[in-house]
Amino acid sequence: MSEPRIRLDRDSYGGVTVVVDGTPQSYVQPDDPLLLVFEYVQHFALVADTLPPGPLAVTHVGGAGLTLPRYVEATRPGSTQIVLEPDGELTEVVRRELPLPRRHRIRVRPVDGASGMRALADGSADLVVVDAYAQGRIPAELTTVAFLTDVRRALRPDGVLLLNVADEPRRRFLGRVLATLPAAGYADRLVLATSEVLRGRRFGNSVVVASVTPLNVAAVRRGVSRLAFPAGVRYAGELDRFVSGARPLTEDDAEPSPAPPDPGAWTVR
Repeated sequence: MSEPRIRLDRDSYGGVTVVVDGTPQSYVQPDDPLLLVFEYVQHFALVADTLPPGPLAVTHVGGAGLTLPRYVEATRPGSTQIVLEPDGELTEVVRRELPLPRRHRIRVRPVDGASGMRALADGSADLVVVDAYAQGRIPAELTTVAFLTDVRRALRPDGVLLLNVADEPRRRFLGRVLATLPAAGYADRLVLATSEVLRGRRFGNSVVVASVTPLNVAAVRRGVSRLAFPAGVRYAGELDRFVSGARPLTEDDAEPSPAPPDPGAWTVR
């Protein structure tokens, strides 16, 4: 008998790994939404924590187990959240087996990221989180000048974009994403990653943070210093070696992110 396309692997600590087509997609602790096991999700959360206090309007491109929406709901009750997740079967399983908290304001739309973003109103989001993968790779259309310009349109003037970029040690693709941001109208950008990834020692995830207005870099650095694992921030001139010679990703020159060397072992949200 073949394995089901969607599987929930439960551990002895009450956590659940959501697996799709053999690839882990999310880790969820239903009774403790503040427990974020995977490093890049902690990076997402610490950036969200640097935003002004109170409820946020958040759009998530990619949903899977809805780990980050649960965290935002727990830390900022009353936040309005839209999740663009085209896999309707996955959403049905997650809702049934890993129910969301009562009175939440998380709305999952069964659409892909590009078309779902186009449907958003101008200036409707404080935060946009792009964390969408297909077969372990970011779809090419989700990192182009056109798409990131559309994200900027949906963001409020001081809104922030978070983008999860998995790349090989040379970080050529990351450099292209960073080069695309100014072409899409973002004036400020930084990168968060574990120390091993920043040093180019392994394939892994980097979190790109971008905004039209200046980022709160000091607060991000403080958040990174409190993490339980070695990580770092690259900002301003520190990004030069990533971006040097990189071309922006246009619709005519788009590409997906590199395939992971060990599919299923790294893209967990």
